[in-house]
Parts: sequence; structure tokens; C-alpha cells
Amino acid sequence: GELAKARAMTTELVGEKRQLDEDGDGDEEPTPGATSTELVLKKPRCDEAPGALISAPGGGKLSVPGGSIPRTSDLAAPIMKLSGHLGEVLTGRFSPCGSFLATAGYDKEVLLWQVFGDCRNYCVLRAHNKAVLQLTWGVDSAQIYTASADKTLCAWDAEYGERIVRLTGHKSHVNSVASARGSRGILASGSDDCSCKLWDVRVRGAVQTLRTKYANTAVELSNDGQKLFAGGLDNAVRTFDMRKVENFDMPTLVLEGHTDTITGLRLNSDCSHILSTSMDNTVRSWDVRPFMLYGEGARQQKLFAGASNNYEKNLLRCAWSPDGNRVASGSSDWFVYVWEANNANIAYKLPGHRGGVNEVDFHPTQPIIASMSSDKQIFLGEIEAS
Repeated sequence: GELAKARAMTTELVGEKRQLDEDGDGDEEPTPGATSTELVLKKPRCDEAPGALISAPGGGKLSVPGGSIPRTSDLAAPIMKLSGHLGEVLTGRFSPCGSFLATAGYDKEVLLWQVFGDCRNYCVLRAHNKAVLQLTWGVDSAQIYTASADKTLCAWDAEYGERIVRLTGHKSHVNSVASARGSRGILASGSDDCSCKLWDVRVRGAVQTLRTKYANTAVELSNDGQKLFAGGLDNAVRTFDMRKVENFDMPTLVLEGHTDTITGLRLNSDCSHILSTSMDNTVRSWDVRPFMLYGEGARQQKLFAGASNNYEKNLLRCAWSPDGNRVASGSSDWFVYVWEANNANIAYKLPGHRGGVNEVDFHPTQPIIASMSSDKQIFLGEIEAS
């Protein structure tokens, strides 16, 4: 009896549905045997949903739930992800003019990117036979210098994308390269062959060669090219005066404090302080001004803790912000660490990468930080102005 009543009710409903279709007041009846599922979602309009996420041009404001965040840079978005490398990205630097970024790594290629707009990869430089371990720009953004595991360095014309010269002379991996920010074409290199060399790209061969007891993993050059800083397996940062005619391979200053290999060196803008990072999981700043009255260990100004170097033992690099108020370093724990230079407090611990962060760099004119990682990705992110 119940089943008969249910069938009767179904027949009545179908009859009403067919009558509505015939009258034009309802939808057409589905084809017998067909299955259709439709889910309708209404997208809220931005003007009807306060705090909804909307796009914002550079220099504008990005509206987010709960308020708005003022943009601090001219990047197309607060965070830009650059993909294109086929291997670990070991090094990267902004050009002095701030319009371009150069990156390189295990894929033996140097990629040049536009910093603003859609961050287009506009050029690829190929010449090295092995991984590019570090690069740096020339003073006028016209040249790029690269150091490679193939025992050579290359100087490149950044405008035309051509190699200017290949510099040979090292007998093992060239781990680091640095350029004089006040002199065009002057650069220094550090190698596993226990030597550091000073180069002038206009001259064939090295201008000077410094012999050291241990392999050199990081070098830095003063703005005028007269002082060379080197760090390596002996856990110390050594300063050499390149103006000396005799015994120029004897260091004028030795900074001791690290307990493991030095992996990165970076001078601040006026060359009064140098930043060093090490496999002992610390980043330290040192006062390297001459004629300073100091006691044992007094030249060490700050110790920045947090960044780590794990079993991979990559050469992690560090950086100063242009105004000297912040320092940053890569880390094996996939984070970018940014500290306040005056008190060594962590200002940012930036996530996003899926591999160790090998090098970081600050934009020369805007509060932007770049990070290069073993996950083959590069991130450009804006931070608050210091």
C-alpha cells in the first residue's frame, strides 16, 4: 500500500513538471539516462565585500581582510617568484643601478632578470664548464664577473650578453669573486688552491697572487681595491694591503672568533665593517677601521644567531642593507634571516623556499631582498624600510 502511494505521488509530480515545461515556465526535461551535476557559486564583488583581496599596482596599497598593507617597493607584487634554473641556485646579486638581477648555480648558466614588471628573464650567459659558485657586478652595472668550479673566472658584458675575457691561473675550484665598487674592472678571487688573486680585466693574467696556508672560500674587496679580505678553512678573516711592495702576502689584520670554515664575506657601504658567515652557524660583524684601539676580541661587534649550515656544507653568503641598518644571511633550514644590525635581533625569518638558501642580497635603493636557493627558485620580496 505504501509503495503504491509513493508511485502515485511521483506520477503526479512528473505530470506537473511536464505541464510547466509545456507552458514555458520551467526547464526542459533532461535526456533519459543522462547525469548532470551543477554547482553554482556566486563570487562576491569587491565593492560589496570590505577587505576583499584586490590587485594593487606598485606603490599602491594591497587590500586584505582586516585592513590594508602599504606597499614599500615598485615590485609588481609583494613577493615575486623567479623560475628558470635547472639546478641549485648558488649565487645572485642585484645590479648597482637596481634594475637587474643576475643569478647562477649548478646548471652552469648565468640568468639575467628584470627586477620590476613581470621579472622577465632577458638573457642567458653560457661559458663555464662546471657550476658557477659566485658572481658579482661591476661598478657601473655594465659588467658581471663569475667564479666557477672549472678553475676559471669570466668577465661579461651585461648589456650585449657577451663574454669579455676568461681569466685563468687558479689550479682548483674558484669559490669566490669580489669587485672593487669604486674601480672598474678590478676584482679579486679566492680558490681551493690556497691562493687569492687580484685581477684587472684589461691585463692578461693576475696582477697579484697571495699565497695562504689553507683553501679560501670567501673574499671581499674594498671600494678602492687596496684591501683584500679572505676567509677559509682556518676559521679566520684576514686583511691584506695590496699596496705593499714586499711581504704583501702577510696579513695586516686577523679576525678570529669563528670555530668553523668561513663561507661568506661582505663589507658595508663605507667599508668600516665586514660581515662574515661560517659553518659554525653564526654570522658576525667586525670593525675593520684602521688605527683603532682595541683589546682581544674587541673588533667583533655583533654575533647574529639563528641561521644554520647543515650536512650539505654549502657556501652560504651574507649581505648588508645599503644603509647598514640590517644584515641578512642564507640558511640550510630553508629560511632567510634578517637581523637588526645595532642589536642583533631577528627582524624577519622569511619562509617559502623548499631547499637551503645559499645567498641573499638587498636591493640598492628599495626595501627588497632577493634569495637564491637549492630548490632552483629565486624569490624577490619587499620588506619594511629600515
